[in-house]
Amino acid sequence: MKAINLYINFNGKCREAMKFYQACLGGDLELQEVKGSPMEEHWAGAKDEILHASLIINGKQVLMASDMSDQLGYTKGTDFALTLTCDSEDENYRLFEKLAQGGRILDPVKKQFWGAVFGTLQDKFGIKWMLNYSE
Repeated sequence: MKAINLYINFNGKCREAMKFYQACLGGDLELQEVKGSPMEEHWAGAKDEILHASLIINGKQVLMASDMSDQLGYTKGTDFALTLTCDSEDENYRLFEKLAQGGRILDPVKKQFWGAVFGTLQDKFGIKWMLNYSE
């Protein structure tokens, strides 16, 4: 396992929040809008919202965020997930299966349009996890 990072959902305020954090903490900010992504057709009313944002400090991704909600919807206080960056595809599947025991699979592990193997779940304690592996 390479890292565990916090992933925050800002429900329409991702760009503003991440620019604020960049101004406070420094680093490089990467913003990917829904517009122009393969998700545009699914979220036509949210084209200007942020699909994925990363704040990178000293070459390390330290904070990730989005405006997009998962199947559970947006609820203040549960608007975050832990992101687990795995060392291999096998590790991704293995850890996903373990963390999902007694919980709920939100999006099964599969190859995604951005090239990563990725899945999301809510564990038996109500914590959301996003598992990611990319070569």
